Amino acid sequence: MAITAFIYSNCPLNALEKVMNLETDTIKCMLCTSSYTPDQDNHDFKDDVTNEVSGSGYTAGGAEVANPSVTVSGRVTTFDGDDVSWSNSTITARYAVLYDDTPSGDSSKPLIMCINFGEDKSSENGTFQITFNASGIFTITVPTEG
Repeated sequence: MAITAFIYSNCPLNALEKVMNLETDTIKCMLCTSSYTPDQDNHDFKDDVTNEVSGSGYTAGGAEVANPSVTVSGRVTTFDGDDVSWSNSTITARYAVLYDDTPSGDSSKPLIMCINFGEDKSSENGTFQITFNASGIFTITVPTEG
C-alpha cells in the first residue's frame, strides 16, 4: 500500500495569519486508528480529530516533532523536523496527524497535515517510528509569474 499525505486546507491560512509558527511553536504528531475519517477541508483544529490510538508506550496527544524548521530555496518552501518514534510501544495506527500544540485547548490547536499509511501499522513491545522524507516533511512551490 502506498503512503499518502495532505496538508489540511487551513494550514497555509493559519501560517499567514500568524495563528501558528511552524519553527517556534511546539509541533506534535499524534497517531489515529483506521476509524478516523480525515477531512482535509473541514477539519481545522485538534478537536476535529477522532480515534487517537492508545496503548503502552504511547501518550495521548502524540510525540513532539523536534527541531522544526522552515527554509526557502528559490520558489520552494520546505517544512522539516526530526523523525518521531514511540519506543517500547504496543500500538496500531493508520494515520499520523501533525498539529500545533502551542495554543491552549484542543479547539485552538491548528492542524497541519495528515499522513495515511495506506494500511494499519503496528508495534508490539517495540519502536513505532515515522521516518519523514529526507527532502522535508512537506514542500510548497510557488509558481512562476505569467
